[in-house]
Amino acid sequence: MKQRRVTAGVLDVGYLEAGDPDGPPVILLHGFPYDVHAFTDVAGLLPGHRVLMPWLRGYGPTCFLSDATPRSGQQAVLAQDLVDFMDALAIPRAVLGGYDWGGRAACIVAALWPERVVGLVTGGGYNIQDIAAAARPAPPENEYRHWYQYYLHGERGRAGLTQNRDAFCRLLWRLWSPEWAFGDATYAETAASFANPDFVAVVVHSYRHRYGLVPGDPAVEAIEARLARRPVIGVPTISLEGGADGVSAPGGTAAGDPRFGDLRACHVLPGIGHNLPQEAPAAFAAAIRALG
Repeated sequence: MKQRRVTAGVLDVGYLEAGDPDGPPVILLHGFPYDVHAFTDVAGLLPGHRVLMPWLRGYGPTCFLSDATPRSGQQAVLAQDLVDFMDALAIPRAVLGGYDWGGRAACIVAALWPERVVGLVTGGGYNIQDIAAAARPAPPENEYRHWYQYYLHGERGRAGLTQNRDAFCRLLWRLWSPEWAFGDATYAETAASFANPDFVAVVVHSYRHRYGLVPGDPAVEAIEARLARRPVIGVPTISLEGGADGVSAPGGTAAGDPRFGDLRACHVLPGIGHNLPQEAPAAFAAAIRALG
C-alpha cells in the first residue's frame, strides 16, 4: 500500500493506493470521525482491483490549495471533490464504496454523474441530505442520537471540538460502535488525521449547513439545487447497515426505497456498528466484488 498525492480541484489530496494498478478502479470513502485506515483490511481483500482511498477535505494530509477557499463540509463539495479526484487521476468510471460523509459523496456522484459509476456500495442506504426538511423534528428516539450535531451548532461546540478533538471523536467511536472492541493503537492510527488544521472548520460547517444554519460554498450551489430534488440513484447498488449502529436506527432502510433504481441487495449486519468497513471488512469487500 502506497501513500500518494494529487492536485484535484481546490485540494491537494492525500490518498492510499493498493492492489493491481492495472485493475478495475475502486474508490473507498471514509466518514466522520474516521479516515482511510477504515479501509485497509477491505483493500487487502480486493487484490485484483486498483483500490484508491483518499483522505477527505479537512483530514490527514489533504489540504486546500488556497486560503480563500471556503472551509465547507457540505454534501455538495464532498461530491465535487470526488469527481475532481477521479478527473485528476484520469479515472472515467469506478466502483464507489463509502459510509457516513464518504457514503454521501458516493451516493451523490452515483445520482448526478451515473456515467462515472460502475456500482455503489453505500453504508446506510440513501443518505443524500434533505436540507429543506432538516428543521422538522424527528421522534425522540432518533433525536438523542444526534446530540453531537446539535452541540456543534453553537460556538461552545466548536471550542469543545477544538480543545478536545481526540476525546470527543473517541467517544463517538464508542457510542456508535458499542460492540466493537477497538484498541488504543487502532484509534490513534486514525486520530492522527484529526490534527489537520482545517478539521474543525470543515466539521463544524458540515453539521451546521445540513440544518440550513449557515450558507454553503457558492461554487456548488447548482449541485445543491439538484440534490434538493432528491434524485434517484440508478446505478447498481448494494446497501449495508450495521445492526448495532449507534447513530442510525438500523432496519434495512434501503429495501423498497424508490430512490434506488437498481438496488441489488440490502444487508443488515448483526453486531456491527457505524464504522462498517473497519468492523466488517469481509462483508464490505464482498459487496464491492459483487458490483465490480
